[in-house]
Amino acid sequence: MNILVVDDSTAMRNMIIRTLRQAGFGGHDVSQAEDGAIALEAIRKSTPDLVLADWNMPNMTGIELLEALKEEGIKTIFGFITTEATAEMRAKASAGGAKFLISKPFSVESFEKVLGAVM
Repeated sequence: MNILVVDDSTAMRNMIIRTLRQAGFGGHDVSQAEDGAIALEAIRKSTPDLVLADWNMPNMTGIELLEALKEEGIKTIFGFITTEATAEMRAKASAGGAKFLISKPFSVESFEKVLGAVM
């Protein structure tokens, strides 16, 4: 399985990748992008099986990325890992086609539970 981690913070991308490994998803190919615009270009070239995106990023936000994928008909499992965990944000993510939203700070257990259900 190919996983794309999208976050404007290098440290956060590394924490997400480390947590993926700790949660038992270490055998997958993981790539990274530092914002939605870079991620969209990468996804157009090779659609990953799973996208884990932050909500707030420069150039193109996570929700804008999700909307762009939907508009272009690109199908992939998409979820957010973000501090934006209000009911309104969860509803907006779900309406946009996101399969899940994991709140920061996250844990190995939250990855196991949420990702185990969608992968």
